[in-house]
Amino acid sequence: MSKRKLWTAIAAVLLVAAIAGGAGAVVATGGDDDEPLTGTTLDKATEAALEHTGGGTVVETEAGDDGAAYGVEVRLDDGRVVEVNLDENFKVTGQENDDDGAEGEDEGDADDD
Repeated sequence: MSKRKLWTAIAAVLLVAAIAGGAGAVVATGGDDDEPLTGTTLDKATEAALEHTGGGTVVETEAGDDGAAYGVEVRLDDGRVVEVNLDENFKVTGQENDDDGAEGEDEGDADDD
């Protein structure tokens, strides 16, 4: 990803976070080659993931992740990070622990809710 695209994505996320006003605000995206979500897709995916987890902070979003239409990583209040998988209609298709998101996490045990 070019630096310009990265900074554009970061600016978009910060704008969404500012609009969200804090609770469950998005703080970061990206970190690898996966494309972060933007615009209304980001808003809908974030809302669905946070509703599913009962809160937390979105730390990463991506399109087309692990067979799901969208992936949203959420840091829960207890410090664990989970990835919520969504279909193209923003319905939850599964959740797993995110082994990249928190030190000492075991690889993802799928919790299909």
